Amino acid sequence: MEELSAAGPSGGGLGILGSMVVAEETRSRRKNPLVTALLVVPVVPLAVLAALRLVGFDGGWYTLVALSLTPYAAAAGLLLAVLALALRRWWVGGLALVLAVALAVLVLPRLSASDQRDVHGKTLRVLASNLLYGQADPKAVVDLVRSQRIDVLNLVELTPRAVDGLTAAGLFQLLPHRVLHPAPGAFGSGIVSRFPLTEVNLTGDSAAKQPGAQADLGDGVVAEIVAVHPISPDVDTPLWEREMKDLSRAAGEHGLRILAGDFNATLDHAAFRTVLSRGYNDAAEEHGSGLTPTWPSSSPVVTIDHVVVDNRAAVLDYRVFDVAGSDHRAVFAEVRLP
Repeated sequence: MEELSAAGPSGGGLGILGSMVVAEETRSRRKNPLVTALLVVPVVPLAVLAALRLVGFDGGWYTLVALSLTPYAAAAGLLLAVLALALRRWWVGGLALVLAVALAVLVLPRLSASDQRDVHGKTLRVLASNLLYGQADPKAVVDLVRSQRIDVLNLVELTPRAVDGLTAAGLFQLLPHRVLHPAPGAFGSGIVSRFPLTEVNLTGDSAAKQPGAQADLGDGVVAEIVAVHPISPDVDTPLWEREMKDLSRAAGEHGLRILAGDFNATLDHAAFRTVLSRGYNDAAEEHGSGLTPTWPSSSPVVTIDHVVVDNRAAVLDYRVFDVAGSDHRAVFAEVRLP
């Protein structure tokens, strides 16, 4: 009896431990498979999106749309990971967390301003605005030009009627030099400048005219300007990709160049990153405003309007502005040239 009594406490401890293990195994077996499946379902598209983004493949229209939502996918992936881990779905939560972190590493640097080159040349204040088939309020555009002391204005979706409205509103009194190619619907574009312009072909053929011009800033300084508006990829994705590639001529192969307008692309599209890789910087990203959305202006979701600057120049300022009557926000950058 004494021996059995002495062994009792030890045996009881092992019994309690064994009961805990059994209880844990029971709880694991009782995990609702439906909950696990519901958590796995959103992980699959998150994994596909991360793979497309990391590999640098734009794909077709639907994947382009998904890629444009990469910042939101990173945030959603983090929430999904927290939820899965809280529900003790360890492998699901771990995978979602890895995917969310991978996307966040790509996205978060856009919130931090980059160091700029120490250059001491002329400054150029550039504004680009999509006029929504010419329906934007011309007075709103002219007021913005006046208040922001704009030197060069790029206009896309410029119609003949819009030109008449801008003329009546006094745009060409503020910016007398122009290269205009108005057209019905979304196919017209133009460049208006405080400085003399000489039209030059700086891109390939495109569905919507993407005019280019050399702006004579004086003292022998010339800046090349392109009013950017490749076709929307929902209309013709392969053509959009080709027109984007036409913008990606290496900066070292030509003069100082600024590309501004509606790119129909975000920083998460490989075609747009290819343009940047050829010697350019996105002004919003340089300023730490790379996540500021520009479209649709009523409830902005994605950043498809850009001012892209030759990387030999410095970005001093960047902002976005609402324009009455347009579904795009106008993008502004102040650039200092070498």
